Amino acid sequence: MSPAEFSTTVLYRPESPDLAFLPEGPQAYGEGKLSWVAIQHGTNAKQGSLNVLDLTTGENRSYELPGRPGFAFPTTEENCFLIGLERHVGVYDVSSGEWAIKTSEIDAEVENTIINDGEACWAGIVFGAKDLEFQTKKAGLYFLRTADQMLFTLRDDQICSNGKVIVEQPGQWTLFDIDSPTQQVVSYAFDIEAGTLGPAKVVLDLSENPDFPDGMVMTPSGQSLIIAFYHPGDTAAGEARQYNVLSGELEAIWRTPGAPQVTCPQLLEIGGEVKLVLTTAAENMSTERQNRYPDSGCLFVGETPFNALPAPFRAAPL
Repeated sequence: MSPAEFSTTVLYRPESPDLAFLPEGPQAYGEGKLSWVAIQHGTNAKQGSLNVLDLTTGENRSYELPGRPGFAFPTTEENCFLIGLERHVGVYDVSSGEWAIKTSEIDAEVENTIINDGEACWAGIVFGAKDLEFQTKKAGLYFLRTADQMLFTLRDDQICSNGKVIVEQPGQWTLFDIDSPTQQVVSYAFDIEAGTLGPAKVVLDLSENPDFPDGMVMTPSGQSLIIAFYHPGDTAAGEARQYNVLSGELEAIWRTPGAPQVTCPQLLEIGGEVKLVLTTAAENMSTERQNRYPDSGCLFVGETPFNALPAPFRAAPL
């Protein structure tokens, strides 16, 4: 059976090249709003920002951070976000601009890595780091447990840790994870009490594709994964693809015209309907390539076949 195909349109066009360079991590943020991070404001920038987009007015409020964020999750405390920034996880208050570090330094034994993608659930946050040269298997994968704020090292041999999904089933937790250069999605049995992972099992091998899996989200049924693909070459449109976890079947494709580097997917309720929001990036693009792909760096939105979503999760502020 051929996969379902969905077109997307530009939801938000950043006002500046800084914000278009590397958008990621869209999250539901109250009624009619979403938050997202601009990981860094340019090739050599050491700062990024937290952003809040009003879907009704189109207004985007940007909060410059004291470093480069990998993820930002709204918390149960008003105005506060749990953010992975450089090599620490902390809490940022958008009303005061206060940044409070809550963890010890990650990847303390290696150089030139920073926090990248993460996923939150009631038990805590799983997040990874990336080697800034995208070459060496030295970046860590971590679990920050909410109950006691203990930080566990799950792996120390990733290159660019990206999409994550945490699934809780009776008597068992499962972590789905992407280390982008491998072009694979793997799963682990996840022991939250011991802070350990079981052996890796390859769920999807995508190495025959010219693009790289980046961010990831699970469908409402819990049967499939939607993955954003970062295409470093020339293609008319970027893609997010939905794969069945058990069969590996490609079930659906969303395309982002004029933006080949898709970084993160998120399912959100917008206007009473379930939509797919996709971030894209202008990172690593020459001026000539940006002219060919003028919508790179925009946030896109597309239709979905889904009828409902669980209530948006809010992280504990620590």
